[in-house]
Amino acid sequence: MAADTDAPIGIFDSGFGGLTVARAVVDQLPHEDIIYLGDTARSPYGEQPIANVREYALECLDHLVEQGVKILVIACNSGSAAVLRDARERYPVPVVEVIFPAARRAVAATRSGRVGVICTEATATSQAYDDAFTAAPHIELHTAPCPRFVSFVEAGITGGPELLDCAEEYLKPLQQADIDTLILGCTHYPLLTGVISYVLGDNVSLVSSAEECAKDVYAALTRRGLTHDQPREASYRFLTTGNPEAFEGVGHRLMGGLVVGVEQFV
Repeated sequence: MAADTDAPIGIFDSGFGGLTVARAVVDQLPHEDIIYLGDTARSPYGEQPIANVREYALECLDHLVEQGVKILVIACNSGSAAVLRDARERYPVPVVEVIFPAARRAVAATRSGRVGVICTEATATSQAYDDAFTAAPHIELHTAPCPRFVSFVEAGITGGPELLDCAEEYLKPLQQADIDTLILGCTHYPLLTGVISYVLGDNVSLVSSAEECAKDVYAALTRRGLTHDQPREASYRFLTTGNPEAFEGVGHRLMGGLVVGVEQFV
């Protein structure tokens, strides 16, 4: 099945965090249509067994492919860790994810070779980032799960003493390891760049898995001649397995007026 330039970009996430990827894709490819599917009814994936995550993710990706997308974006670190290899064998369209693009950028950015990753428990357990850095043996990788960060973002909390205390606790081991580059290894975490930078200081470079993923989407479509080469008004569809009104509320905080008319996917 050959992909069509007029087909949309399909973006999948376990919930809301992938909207940071969608936002970055909109910024870099403003003339492309997007279908976004957030599995909010079964999120967060970060606290669930990998087998469950794999089952849920493939079900959602199957649905996006049935919608005729020209590329699949797994905008979820836990989902990428669970299904990337399967997805690339299963689907006839290119599949882009968030882990390898961020790892590649971190290798280019680090000066000392000491790199940190903050992520969910599921991503940490999968050792997906460890695998991504196997081609760069000079990198000393330090991983710190930060499960509560997701709850803060989805509640719209990006500051305040409780979040600051939490960030200081999570990031202390990375400070002790003297990292100079940090991968934000969950697509919720770019919304917490302010507090993370405040705690770690200006000498630590932050790598957003959302931004790096969007660059790979741009490259994959451009290589295949699948981008629109003329200005056009793009359309955006948002689907959720959970409550559409709740999704629209969080989506409005993360993407402004782009998240409207959210549809239910059962």
